[in-house]
Amino acid sequence: MPAKVLDSFALIAYFRDEAGGEAVEQLLISAGRKDIPLHMTDVNYAEVKYSIVKKDGAAAWAEAAKVLEGLPIEFHSTTRALADTAADFKARFKMSLADAFAAALAKEMKAELVTGDPEFRPLHREIKIHWLK
Repeated sequence: MPAKVLDSFALIAYFRDEAGGEAVEQLLISAGRKDIPLHMTDVNYAEVKYSIVKKDGAAAWAEAAKVLEGLPIEFHSTTRALADTAADFKARFKMSLADAFAAALAKEMKAELVTGDPEFRPLHREIKIHWLK
């Protein structure tokens, strides 16, 4: 299984049982069985947290945070090199800074980015994308 990077869209879909959430659940199950974690930046983690707190409230985040502790996801802090790549993506493509960090991690790791966010469509020549349906 090639390395996979989750963007916030993917993890939010999982927590809210939205379209694509079931596919993310299957990736998490597979990652746990194979002891090969999925990956996410701390920037995208922050986006997941604020999105859940803002829309669903602090109690929903507390529950999600407990679930998150047991999921096979490795979180990556930003580095100057990752920030440089994210800044390059942000400058060249219309996308949020958090999405640029997810794309930068996928590029750095030569991994597939797991997303359903159409904002990533222009990056199909830059990174591999695993589209959620």
